[in-house]
Amino acid sequence: MTAFLIENMAPIMFAALVVFLLLGYPAAFSLGAVGLLFGLIGIELGLFAPDFLQALPERVHGVMSNDTLLAIPFFTFMGLILERSGMAEDLLETVGQLFGTVRGGLAYAVVFVGALLAATTGVVAASVISMGLISLPIMLRYGYDHRLASGVIAASGTLAQIIPPSLVLIVMADQLGRSVGDMYEGAFLPGLVLSLLYAGYVFIVATFFPKAAPGLPADAIGYREDNGNRGLTSLAVLAVVSALVAWLIMRQTTSRGADFVILTMFIGILFAFAVSIINWVSEKLTGFRFLSRIAQQTTFVMVPPLFLIFLVLGTIFIGVATPTEGGAMGASGALLLGWFKRRLSWDLVRQAVESTAKLSAFVVFILLGARVFSLTFYGVSGHVWVEHLLTSLPGGQTGFLIFVNIFVFVLAFFLDFFELAFIIIPLLGPAAEKLGIDLIWFGVILGVNMQTSFMHPPFGFALFYLRSVAPKESFIDRITGKRMAPVTTGEIYWGAVPFVFIQVVMVLLVILFPAMVMHYKGAASNVDPSKVKIEIPGLDLPPPTQLELPTFK
Repeated sequence: MTAFLIENMAPIMFAALVVFLLLGYPAAFSLGAVGLLFGLIGIELGLFAPDFLQALPERVHGVMSNDTLLAIPFFTFMGLILERSGMAEDLLETVGQLFGTVRGGLAYAVVFVGALLAATTGVVAASVISMGLISLPIMLRYGYDHRLASGVIAASGTLAQIIPPSLVLIVMADQLGRSVGDMYEGAFLPGLVLSLLYAGYVFIVATFFPKAAPGLPADAIGYREDNGNRGLTSLAVLAVVSALVAWLIMRQTTSRGADFVILTMFIGILFAFAVSIINWVSEKLTGFRFLSRIAQQTTFVMVPPLFLIFLVLGTIFIGVATPTEGGAMGASGALLLGWFKRRLSWDLVRQAVESTAKLSAFVVFILLGARVFSLTFYGVSGHVWVEHLLTSLPGGQTGFLIFVNIFVFVLAFFLDFFELAFIIIPLLGPAAEKLGIDLIWFGVILGVNMQTSFMHPPFGFALFYLRSVAPKESFIDRITGKRMAPVTTGEIYWGAVPFVFIQVVMVLLVILFPAMVMHYKGAASNVDPSKVKIEIPGLDLPPPTQLELPTFK
């Protein structure tokens, strides 16, 4: 029996962890308890030295001194401040007006705003709850299908999982031993493609089932000109001119690649904002304005979040700031934005700080438990067992990726993304690297996959967040005065199913088209190493005969 335990300690330890988790014990304490228990068993069996567990303080210190993890409280605090500053409300109202009478316009607005909120908040709960409170009543008022409305809100909120500055990408980069900046840059394009897939699904539903996604009635369209015109031409001209001016300015620089795109966007945003300010001042002083109301409103609403995106992601991508520094600037920018909107109060800041502290403590406790578990698991060569198990799968890289994604997809029914990132990723990373898989690409694939953990019925957190704010009973709409039917839990679950399939399709796209992620490496070098010459200039040294050696007496 003793020989069997010694030989199979790693699989028994992993099975014990699975049992603890299935019994419902918190992940942090399950990890720590299994690690300590098997550590003591290993000492008793002679696998470890008696002082084996004395390595734990060093492991704990390594967690607490990890600067990368500081980005988590910064981005969490930024997202919570922005959620309460009214930015989501302003964005949804303005973008909804932009789409106007287009069928599915409100659903498009939710997807667009969900992507913007994801790029500014990075917190799923904040995005889903904000859009559920603001958009869901409006969508129900105008006759949207309950399943489509709830599904698009929950799915758009989960974009905060994959679009930087996502919290899970920070943890993923830390666990895989890669740069957070590279992980952010690699995940940015897949996040945008996923947003387009969501919008494509809305387009299909609105085309074939027009009653499920009607457009706004004409009397609900605001920001019209005095002659009744919507003024969209003025907005289009402003956008084109701003982009052209930014491009002409950036042509004079040496920036290329992602730096060129980000700086071009930043200059275009500043130009559009400056033009809108001049238009606003001109109207106040002289009564003359050259921009339409919708153009000015859109600019004033869109510029703050876009500027915040540049402040956080732009500075990280172009190498000006680390992710931790970018998070600190984003938190400061969110405070300034809340103050500018006159919605910043001591009570709001206190609530945000408390929620940030709770989430940060939750993450650190799981990480500490994972460190205790990994100390013993690595001690019994568990990482070698897992690596051998995964690398011996048939099909090489393809077989490995198929198995791992199915495995993570199933685990996502029971574990949230933090637990998956701290428990599973450290075991999968070494095997992926040994098979020659780029770990940034691998991390983004798993990030998209783990996004489904928020959408899986019946345990998806995004569905629970939406359930908490969706009407459970029939209610009287405050605008139309009509009695509205409640949104049932079944409708929320069925509404999420198509978007889970879309997320699975996105996983396949990232696997089939790795260039979506691999652009983070930048342009390849055109230098031929075989033609590189290293020339060392000659030194003017005196001939050896002229050197006088010191004499010692």
